[in-house]
Amino acid sequence: MSDLSGRTALVTGASRGIGRQVAESLSRAGARVWGLARSEDDLADLSRHHGVEPLRVDLRDETATWLALDDMTDVMGGAPDIVVNAAGTFGIAACDKESVASFDAQIAVNLRGPFLVVRALLPAMLERRSGLIVNIGSVAGRRAFTGNAAYSASKFGLRGFHEVLLEELKGSGVRASLVEPAATDTPLWDPLEPDSDPNLPDRADMLAASEVADAVLFIATRSDTVSIPVLRVERG
Repeated sequence: MSDLSGRTALVTGASRGIGRQVAESLSRAGARVWGLARSEDDLADLSRHHGVEPLRVDLRDETATWLALDDMTDVMGGAPDIVVNAAGTFGIAACDKESVASFDAQIAVNLRGPFLVVRALLPAMLERRSGLIVNIGSVAGRRAFTGNAAYSASKFGLRGFHEVLLEELKGSGVRASLVEPAATDTPLWDPLEPDSDPNLPDRADMLAASEVADAVLFIATRSDTVSIPVLRVERG
């Protein structure tokens, strides 16, 4: 059940954090993986060490995203078997202090980005009547935390989008899963120095990005007849 040989996959946010761990994990399982991210150096490293095909794109750029996905599907000969929307950005600010620029950036990457990817690739998946879409949500998409005005708006929105997607995919042969991890130790926390802030979780108490990737691999390696609509991942 852990062999993805012959399968194709796209992972967004593949240069670091959860996205990178997912790309590495799917590649080790035998899938041919395309990694989408902004960092050319990180993508080159991922390609060199794990054979991941690089797609250097900023998800906030709609035209560039769609062109890159068109190029990818031309090479693949169709839509990927597995799509993992892992790209994300994060910041902490109260509602009365959050900037418009930061709010817009988090909505653009965390919510609009997955929509663009799904909108570009889903029609071919529906026509083929197969495929798996995994959206990486967050505990902040179902629980309110102070300072998460923009981030929660984006992740609650992603959960809403995902739930509509589930309804529309019924009987189509295409599956979708929402993975909702608790706080995860990724570079997104670096500017915030959580260990020095009593209002934030210590990094030692967070999930490892590899543990979230294990959850994605579990979903990706189930039978095509098995659907996992939502999977919450927490520290034991």
